[in-house]
Amino acid sequence: MGAQITVVGLGPGNPGHLPLSVWEVLCKAKRLFLRTERHPVVPWLKEKGISFETFDYLYETGRDFQDVYRRMAETLLGEASGEPLVFAVPGHPLMAEEAVGIVLQEGSRRGLKVDVLPAMSFVDVICSALGLDPGNGLHLVDGLRLDRQEPVPGVANIIFQVYSRLVASDVKLTLMEYYPAAHPVTVIRAAGVPDLERIEEHPLYELDRLDWFDHLTSLYLPPCPGVAGKCHYPLDSLVEVMATLRGGQGCPWDREQTHRSLRPFLLEEAYEVLEAIDQEDMYKLCEELGDLLLQIVFHSQLAREKDFFDINDVVRGITAKMLRRHPHVFGDVSVRNSAEVLANWDQIKAQEEGKERPASLLKEVPRSLPALLQASSVQARAARAGFDWPDYRGALDKVFEELQEVRQALSEGRRAELERELGDLLFAVVNLSRLLGVEAEVALYGAINRFRRRFQHIEERARQCGRDLTSFTLDQLDAWWEEAKKVEQIEKKRNNFHAGRKPGRFSE
Repeated sequence: MGAQITVVGLGPGNPGHLPLSVWEVLCKAKRLFLRTERHPVVPWLKEKGISFETFDYLYETGRDFQDVYRRMAETLLGEASGEPLVFAVPGHPLMAEEAVGIVLQEGSRRGLKVDVLPAMSFVDVICSALGLDPGNGLHLVDGLRLDRQEPVPGVANIIFQVYSRLVASDVKLTLMEYYPAAHPVTVIRAAGVPDLERIEEHPLYELDRLDWFDHLTSLYLPPCPGVAGKCHYPLDSLVEVMATLRGGQGCPWDREQTHRSLRPFLLEEAYEVLEAIDQEDMYKLCEELGDLLLQIVFHSQLAREKDFFDINDVVRGITAKMLRRHPHVFGDVSVRNSAEVLANWDQIKAQEEGKERPASLLKEVPRSLPALLQASSVQARAARAGFDWPDYRGALDKVFEELQEVRQALSEGRRAELERELGDLLFAVVNLSRLLGVEAEVALYGAINRFRRRFQHIEERARQCGRDLTSFTLDQLDAWWEEAKKVEQIEKKRNNFHAGRKPGRFSE
């Protein structure tokens, strides 16, 4: 009995690497299914008159990769109950091909005969292109599964499935837990494929700056002597980079900086983190948190040079503080709610500082804070002493009361009092935000960003019309404003959908 499903590999991308046995099967196949049409061999197959169907549509409708490959395998198994078929995949059919694994397992269980015809894999052409001998040790890692498959720095590693810049960013962050930031990484795209092959070496920290990743891209990391496993202190590589920048042969700008000169950058990075949170952009949030972390490492390096402290002291100190101030988690203290947690926090803090209760609960709120943050902090401190509304309803009534006072001042012509009344109104709104569990500073920051985006949309629409913005009626501007809001909603839905799926879809 012949095979009901024949699985074949299309090789790494060069038609010349296609095995004769595979070519004969492709020519004779009455029903040929390709996992994906995005492979360099496929245009050549079309030129040779090979007809096929693809499963590319599943990548657009599947919930995740597991769902895509499961549906792909189920389709093949169902179709095979009729007449024999051929399933062709990139590279070697048993190399990082989850759908093939499902077909083999389920086919056996259902009594279907499944044959596998091998082909060259991406590993073969990478070894040839780089002159590698796998016998000296070679570890293969799926770039999408680094959370479950750890690299082995003691030997050479090939990381595959690095098919986009976003994946490369995730891979870089994980690899920096195992390798020094400057460890060389060879980026290989379409190895062995004429006119497409590209091979470049870059330090690990520059990996996600490249813009030419695609579904035929892998990484090669040479052995890293002296590194046996995951780094226990992944901050070390960043600390070393900063020390080098501040060194005698480092960066002139970095060497000129002081704690005071860095203040605006620290504030700017903190606000960019808030912007990423407001946009619900996790990739941007990761990047901005890195920029903020850099500021912390920068200040720690400045202090280290003066023998005050270093980053280890910072980490050690905050870790010890968290342990001390959470006795309900790390000790035998019991608490009933978050209010008791805050009360314990203040008590422990006072004991640590060896101070008596300050003359005012508000004294420790920094006056340098932005006004909204300062208002929220003083209100929260007063609330801990019981000076607070029972719930948000009282604060909401206060907002309307202060708004009425603003209206009254306007109607009576008391313009000199407007600043005071508007200040009271803002203070009341901040109090309402606090009682509703919303950070007023973050809320206003988000509103500003939304206004920026929507107004820029209006400006762009005006430019498309070839007219000055001021020449349009308010009704037209309002219409574009509403249009911008709809665009935001569509983008938000799209981002939420992609947040639930790992990006990308192909392996070699």
